[in-house]
Amino acid sequence: MASTIASSDVSTSIVIRPDKSDQITCGKTVIRTIDDVVFATRTLPNGRTMNLSLDIQIPETPAKKPLVVYITGGGFVRAPKEGALNLRTYVAEAGFVVASIEYRTASDGATYRDGISDVKSAIRYLRKHADRYHIEPRKVAVWGESAGGYLAAMVGVTNGARTFEVGADLDQSSDVQAVVDKFGASDTSKLAADFDLPTKEADNTANNPIAQYIGMAPGTHMLDVGVATKAANPLTYVNASVPPFLLFHGSQDRLVSPSQTLILHNALRAMGVKSTRYVLDGAGHGDLAFLGDKESGLPWATNRAMGIIVGFLRNSIGNGQPQGAPAVP
Repeated sequence: MASTIASSDVSTSIVIRPDKSDQITCGKTVIRTIDDVVFATRTLPNGRTMNLSLDIQIPETPAKKPLVVYITGGGFVRAPKEGALNLRTYVAEAGFVVASIEYRTASDGATYRDGISDVKSAIRYLRKHADRYHIEPRKVAVWGESAGGYLAAMVGVTNGARTFEVGADLDQSSDVQAVVDKFGASDTSKLAADFDLPTKEADNTANNPIAQYIGMAPGTHMLDVGVATKAANPLTYVNASVPPFLLFHGSQDRLVSPSQTLILHNALRAMGVKSTRYVLDGAGHGDLAFLGDKESGLPWATNRAMGIIVGFLRNSIGNGQPQGAPAVP
């Protein structure tokens, strides 16, 4: 982790400091959960077959609901679909079908192209089986954190492109109508741009997971800067037809430079895309309880932060508000 973080421009963003004691609560709406639904089967570089699965939460309320596809983080080396259960449940109780998905990572010998293809496969699968899961197929959003935020952004900016369409259900669209990107990368060649020199140097090491996932320069074991700044960079694909974005970053994020979401936010706005970026003052890189920091997740699980997400989803893909749903601040 970085020891110092440079201040970044917040002139186009909204700075908030949620009350950490005001945590979300769940249990107001009955949710039906179906776990381990296989949505795609992939062959890995080592020849092994890998099933990709998802966990889906469906509110037990009348009528079809908008779909939110959740993409977990994991540093491009793991993708535990079981993560962020409290946050996902909160969104489901607000009237959305929420599907948390697996995707291939560097540990599987995969690249960013594979991860994007996996997310798009999940969306196509869920659209094909919309009736089974009570989904309104015309209203789909992606929501990702960290590595998942990067993939969510890439999926959103490549609506309509066939480049990443691989696998089954190709008669279905993988387009999304909204994107929530929480502290995701954009230009991975500048991932440590806001950090102290030792962290920048440590970030540029051989065979690190980012280099493996984005791509290594020919004849080296280092990140291919050309790929990182072009083909693997969501800014490359931004155009006026991109769906609305909601971006978040913690001002004290020591893993992904806050400027990563800022440069994407500004690029979206420059093309006329509706983009809103929130900076959580004092917050770090999401929930880092697995590293022993039990306080890190609190700002992100507040009614203020999660209410913003629910409000954005309602405005972008439908109301989705059953009786007893949490109010939008």
